[in-house]
Amino acid sequence: MKQKEIYMLDENDDRAIELFVKLGMPKNLAKTLLYVSQFDECLCADIEQGADLRQPEVSIAMQELRKKNWVKKRNLKKKGKGRPVHVYKPSTNLNQILKSFETEKNQEFENIKKDISELKSIIKTK
Repeated sequence: MKQKEIYMLDENDDRAIELFVKLGMPKNLAKTLLYVSQFDECLCADIEQGADLRQPEVSIAMQELRKKNWVKKRNLKKKGKGRPVHVYKPSTNLNQILKSFETEKNQEFENIKKDISELKSIIKTK
């Protein structure tokens, strides 16, 4: 039997996940992002174990991360028949991702302020 070393998310990662969730990021997306960002490349199965997620949860999170161009995917063919293994690699570093996330949240905040201001002006005229 092979023994494989699995890296797990730690308390700092848990706190970062908590903060991402508080700011509106889905928990599974935050877990997946933090796990993948700690490696040059990692297998889907490693993410499942290390981030304590099921395969469908990892797949859904990866679709979103790939859509945002934060992660790249490549297929690794196994010997013989069967499906290839997905290997994921961060395409940008966590600091750049955080800047992008911050910009997105600041834009949301500005839109909310604008909507509240418009609402106030509508209510004043009545």
